[in-house]
Amino acid sequence: MQTLRKRLTYESHADPLHLLNSRVHEVEGRGRIGFALFQAARLTGPVFWIMLAHDRDRLLPGSLPEGVAGRLHFIEAPGETDLLWAVEEALRARPVSLVIAAPEKPITLTAGRRLQLAAEAGHTTGLMLIQEGKGSNAAETRWKCDPLPSPLDSTRHRWILNKNKKGTTVFCDVNWNGATAAVHLVPQARERCQPEDPPA
Repeated sequence: MQTLRKRLTYESHADPLHLLNSRVHEVEGRGRIGFALFQAARLTGPVFWIMLAHDRDRLLPGSLPEGVAGRLHFIEAPGETDLLWAVEEALRARPVSLVIAAPEKPITLTAGRRLQLAAEAGHTTGLMLIQEGKGSNAAETRWKCDPLPSPLDSTRHRWILNKNKKGTTVFCDVNWNGATAAVHLVPQARERCQPEDPPA
């Protein structure tokens, strides 16, 4: 993966877009599917995408990032209870690397804790694509992701980490073309970004 350019406020060894393994995370906003595909492209191993049968947000194979189509498995659930059950089972399975799911209803604290325990048991990363305001307090992190429309650049996104149990919140403007795992952080106004230092 190409070296990330980082804002000066980041630690040089930190990856601000990393999702902690063995935990369940949440993402909301119009760019949540793109963020999920970016995370799928970064990982190796099987990826499970679990959705409700009536969900209209369907992925087309030609729109997937490089190397994801052959590892991606879709599961349709007839209802919300079945979706959460399928997520829990997939999180416990090995060697699954990422489980993505799109519930419609708010995730209760009890359901959120069950998913966290399943992720720990399977050493799997979970990512819930939630509607705004419908997350769980049990989530490890919560992101808000939206595209930044521009007549000159269609690859720019704003990814905001607004809940983080293990650290600080961050604000990232990124350029991502949707095709690979390579991404570049865009400097904020009046901030100068430097390439990440090479390993010592």
